[in-house]
Amino acid sequence: MPDHTPAIKIERFNESHIDGVTALYNDPAVTRQVLQMPFQSTEVWRQRLMADNERALKLVALHQGQVIGNLGLEGYSRIRRSHAGSIGMGVAVAWQGKGVGSTLLAAALDVADNWMNLHRVELTVYADNEAAIGLYRKFGFEDEGLFRDYAVRDGQWVDTLSMARLRTRGKT
Repeated sequence: MPDHTPAIKIERFNESHIDGVTALYNDPAVTRQVLQMPFQSTEVWRQRLMADNERALKLVALHQGQVIGNLGLEGYSRIRRSHAGSIGMGVAVAWQGKGVGSTLLAAALDVADNWMNLHRVELTVYADNEAAIGLYRKFGFEDEGLFRDYAVRDGQWVDTLSMARLRTRGKT
């Protein structure tokens, strides 16, 4: 039986992806699930994403050359937090639930484990984003706490969940 799953390609972010990432995060349905402001310019994204930092991994998911997802993983620079890093991710609405988030997260966690030697990877997610929370739990993230009234979305205060994945020696 043929596989009908669309081909998803993961690449390190580069200059050619700026317009696609800008469009991704300027989609109101995506913006409402991340901590980005709406209507950001291409130049804002260029400055944010083009900064060269060895402790930051910036990935895009592509389908037929079009940006359909983005993930950033950044290891902390403070010496006492150098074992930890944080993740932020966005997936185009039409591609949610189709493996894009899983593909991005698997790639980032491979780098976190095998190249950055991160023991702890953490994130925050809106407490009502059940699909994202389910994805993170599938990859071993556990709930650590609730931040009440953490951010404004649609003119309302919303809670976020703090989650983390701890890696033990030799396994995730």
